[in-house]
Order: sequence, then structure tokens, then C-alpha cells
Amino acid sequence: MPMTAWRHRPTHRRVWALAAPMILSNLSVPLVTLVDTAVIGHLPHAHQLAAVAVGGSLYTLLVWVLGFLRMGTTGFAAQAVGRGDGGALRQVLLQGLLLALGFALLLGLAAVPLSGLALQLMQPSAELDALTREYFHTRLFGLPAALASYALIGWFLGAQNARAPLAILLIANLTNVALDLWFVLGLEWDVAGAARASVLAEWAGVLVGLALAPKALARHPGRLNARALGLWRNWRPLLAVNRDIFIRSLALQLVFFLVTTQGTRLGDATVAANALLLNGLMLTAHALDGLAHAVEALAGRAIGARDRRELVRVMTVAGGWSLLASLGFGLFFLLGGTLFVQLQTDIPQVREQAIAYLPYLAALPLVAVWSYLLDGLFIGATRAREMRDSMLLAVAIALPLGWMLQGLGNHGLWLAFLAFMLLRALCLGRLAWKLQRDDGWFTLAHQQPHAEPKGS
Repeated sequence: MPMTAWRHRPTHRRVWALAAPMILSNLSVPLVTLVDTAVIGHLPHAHQLAAVAVGGSLYTLLVWVLGFLRMGTTGFAAQAVGRGDGGALRQVLLQGLLLALGFALLLGLAAVPLSGLALQLMQPSAELDALTREYFHTRLFGLPAALASYALIGWFLGAQNARAPLAILLIANLTNVALDLWFVLGLEWDVAGAARASVLAEWAGVLVGLALAPKALARHPGRLNARALGLWRNWRPLLAVNRDIFIRSLALQLVFFLVTTQGTRLGDATVAANALLLNGLMLTAHALDGLAHAVEALAGRAIGARDRRELVRVMTVAGGWSLLASLGFGLFFLLGGTLFVQLQTDIPQVREQAIAYLPYLAALPLVAVWSYLLDGLFIGATRAREMRDSMLLAVAIALPLGWMLQGLGNHGLWLAFLAFMLLRALCLGRLAWKLQRDDGWFTLAHQQPHAEPKGS
């Protein structure tokens, strides 16, 4: 069956019709970070580059733990498309946007004291502390737009539309790059300029998404029932999935935060070098996530339509292309990693440290790709509880390992991180095999929110 599925050309076309735009849009995200790093990295002091790395990590931690606003929306929207339920599709969009606004208000109030606590734990130098606070506090003005964009991108993807997310992210990220160069190099606003550019770009992106939504809805006839939004049972499935994805994302971001924290304790040059390498990981992850996003949409649609053969085809085709892409990234970092580092900074001590740890970056794509792919399957199936449990188990094993490897310094940190990525894939793979064996993919863990209230 796998070889037959791999030879099914229509599935290749469907996968790439979604994956190609998502890869392009996803790649623009870490490229913006690379531009931020390259612009700030050519300023004279290491603590300026470190401030963008640490402040960016804090903001990313804040926003990415709310990644459920995208992932939860995708699964339910894709299943609604599979069932031909235009009313449910409209309901999921509105619910996602309302949740984004509510969480932006709550997190905006809590972010300042929490960031202060995080910086105390990091024990940065005085210069790094001051610049990091300035960068992070400015980025908070873009939080509502960033979260609303998550909900819109997830919904568009579930609706089998990858061009709209491409437009949202390209507009946002090209705006960021242009303003970054103008504010930092032209107006000489330094670190504050990079933050202001990001805020304005996030608002540009969400406005594009809101403008494109009506056209996408026109392709899926249906009617939003406002009464359904007032019923708790129509919020409970989405909130349950979002809760589990939130816990999963929080655990994942905790790992990235600990990598930054431990690097900070090893010195400004080390945390800056690790930031350059993590930019490479983000570049890889966002590209490979394009295929995972295609899996979310197509697997969710197959599950909504209860089409077992299509589900197998999607996983086989996306899995084969993911393996090939991860091999390509590994070779790129192994052979061209030095140039990758040199393009980001000309600070000698940062370059030297980053180049020394390039073999770890080259190994990461081959290890991490399987967790990305399987995440897509579980998101499309709205089986967030299994994702949560797998992540918690991987973190529970990796954290003690990281503690035991502290004596190896930054080498120990990267070895522990590689082990964590491997554990993620193994835990998800075990659960996926069990569900496949028991034919459990079509027994939905969470029923789709209803488009109509009962008795209407």
C-alpha cells in the first residue's frame, strides 16, 4: 500500500498545492528574524545582538504558546470542509478571532511582570537587561495582531486555501524587512527600531487576512447561526483542543526558553551564537512545516469525509517529501553552515562559537522532521490530548538528561536538545501506530462544533 500511495499523482498535486505556498510563507518568518539578526549583528556590541535574541525569545514564548489559535482552528475547519458544512466553517472562524482578542488582552496585562521575572532568572548583564526590556515592551503592541493572524492562517489552511496565508505572511514579513532596514540603519533607532518594525508589520498582516476572508467564505456556502455561539456545547470541543495544544506548546517553548537561559548563563557570546544556530533550526522547521500544514488540512478533510485510503496516501506522500527535504537541509548546514553564520554577524567571538556547534544544527532536521509531520496528522484529527501527552513525556525525560549534561557546557546543552527532539518523534510515532492499528483515526476525540443549535 505505501508504494501504491506514493505513486498516486493526484495526491502529490494536492499535497504540493497546499505545501508550496505554506513553505514560501513559512520561510519568510525566520528570514525576518535573520534580517533582524543580521542588521543588529553588524552593530558594534554583542549585547545589542543578544538583546534581540533574548527579547525575541521572550516574545516568541508568549506568542507561540498560543499557537493553538492556529492549530486548533485548522483541524475543525478542515473537517467542516470534508463534511461540506459551511455554517460550521463560519463559526470556527469567528470563534478563533474572538479567542485571539481575549487572549491578547489577558497576556498584555501579564506580560510585563512575567518578563521581569524571566530576566531575573537569566541573570543578564545590565546593558543586556535594559535593551531586552525595551525591545520586548515595544513588541507587545503587536500582540493582538499576531494572535488574530494565527487564527486567520489556521482557518484559511483548514479551508484548503494556502494562498491567503502566503499573502498574510509575505505582506507582514516584507513590511518588517523594509521597516527594519529603515528604522535601524536609516533612522539609527538600533534595537528599538527592530521592535517597532515588527509591530507595524504584524498589523499589516492581519489587515490583509481580514480583507481576504469574505472571498474565501464565498466558496463554501452556508449560514452562521448567531444563537449557536451562545451555547457552551459549541465552544467546549474547540476549547478542549486548544487547552491541550496550549499545554503542549507551553512545554515546547519551555525547552526553547531553557536553551536560551542556559546559554545566557554561559555568556553573551554563547547566547548570541546559539541564537544564530536556532535561526537555522527555525528556517528548517518553518520549511518542513509547510508539508506538515498540508497534512493538517488534507488529513483533517479525509477524516471529516471518513476516507481511509486518502489518509494513507496523504501521509505516505508527505512523509516521503519530508524525508528528502530534511536530508537537503542537513547537507546545507554541514557544507554551507560557516557562510550561514558569517552572513548573520561579523563579531569574531560569536562567529567562532557558532561555527564550532554547526554539526548539531546539521543533525537536527533529520531528527526533528518526524515530529513535525506527526504533529500535522494529530492536528488534522483534532487529537490534541495525544500531542500533549507525548510532549510532556519527552520533556520529562529530556530535562533530567540536560541537567546531567551541564558539565559539558554548551555541548551538553545541544546534546540534550537533540535528545528532546528525538523523544518527541518517538512518543508521537508510538501513539500514531496504536491509533492506526486500532482504526482509531475516525473515532473523533472531539466532535465538531455545531453550526446549528439543536432544535433550531
